[in-house]
Amino acid sequence: MKYSIRNILNSRSKANGNFFMEITKILGHKPKNTSIYKKAFTHRSMNIKDSEGNAINYERLEFLGDAMLSAVIASHLYLEVPSGDEGYLTKMRSKVVSREHLNELGKELNLLSLVESKIPSGQFGENIHGNLFEALVGAIFLDRGYKHCEKFIYKRVIIPYVDIETLEGKVISYKSLLIEWCQKEKKTFDYNVYEDTGNDDVRHFSVKLSIDEKVVSKARATSKKKAEEKASKRAFFAFQNRISQFK
Repeated sequence: MKYSIRNILNSRSKANGNFFMEITKILGHKPKNTSIYKKAFTHRSMNIKDSEGNAINYERLEFLGDAMLSAVIASHLYLEVPSGDEGYLTKMRSKVVSREHLNELGKELNLLSLVESKIPSGQFGENIHGNLFEALVGAIFLDRGYKHCEKFIYKRVIIPYVDIETLEGKVISYKSLLIEWCQKEKKTFDYNVYEDTGNDDVRHFSVKLSIDEKVVSKARATSKKKAEEKASKRAFFAFQNRISQFK
């Protein structure tokens, strides 16, 4: 029995040591309070509560991290582009903190490998990567304060990815862009979405996108939203010369 308990304790100690090393590698410095980062990688399926009955998982840190990312990036854009009005700055910030980009950042750091969950990692949706990145940012703010948090965001987000000219040409949502163009040009549009499972194990949806009652593109994906976005992207390139000024 003593041997078994010793093995369990040694196993936990090793796991905590590995977590500390991984977090230190990601941050570039040692964390002061490892438990905050543990919370940033605890999924709600673990169903853990503190002594006061509050849930322990990354969701509240995700909320905090989202706010910190928005604040730091907004400040950078405000100083970097003095001629930009509110609408321009808002659009540029949205491109930096888009769900797609945050998911890429989370994948790049392999954050999913640190998650404690009762759900197999293969069953998580794509957004888990971005959610964890936001939770990590929230944890850094609580652990080390605003300056360290700002430094991390500059290192991982702003310096490598925030280039004004590139962002100006980046499309966040092809569907939104296409709808805006259709409304401006007084064109009718319709997304005809239908379930198209076929022989696939995973449910799929297909979409036919019509403009002025003419089918201009088709697409297929695992969700209605993804199918519509894919069809919109194909239509965008078909009409690129006429739509490009709306980017």
